[in-house]
Amino acid sequence: MTRRENSDRRRPAFREQRLSLLVVCGARATEPAYLEGLKRARRNPAVKVKVKVKAADPEAVVRYAAQLSDRTSGAHDEVWCVVDVDEFDLERAVVLARSLRVNLAVSNPCFEYWLLLHFEACAAPVKCYRDVERRLLRYVPGYSKSALRFAHDEPGVDAAVQRSRHPDAGHARNPSTQVGLLVEKML
Repeated sequence: MTRRENSDRRRPAFREQRLSLLVVCGARATEPAYLEGLKRARRNPAVKVKVKVKAADPEAVVRYAAQLSDRTSGAHDEVWCVVDVDEFDLERAVVLARSLRVNLAVSNPCFEYWLLLHFEACAAPVKCYRDVERRLLRYVPGYSKSALRFAHDEPGVDAAVQRSRHPDAGHARNPSTQVGLLVEKML
């Protein structure tokens, strides 16, 4: 049988559709550095992730993400915003995100809580960023928001995803984070 005759028997080429995620971070340094590091370290050809930054309050971040999504008219399957509770009242942002079909990955009190979960299970309430930072410094001496090195966190990603799962993991619970939901999508 010649090569051409055999080619009719071949299965047609097939490629899975890639999931496209647009992620807008509400801070300039830590969150985008972490997500870009995760993208590089755990390359997933089935997922395309575009990370943008809008350093603002959560409601403004949600509006910006929705505008970006509208401009790209359906180029992304899901739109996510990564925000902290910090001193913000999130209720308006939660309602707005729901109405605009934007997913929220909220960390209460801060994104560093998500980083802490890479090293330990922490369920005790933490008041603020400083409380989380103190605990995080035990595992990452010299940790700095402006100089995040994903290599410190990479070994604990799967553990953090597991530890972030909680039946009552809403943004009002302290501590809590939904970043694990986004990370699962990326992986």
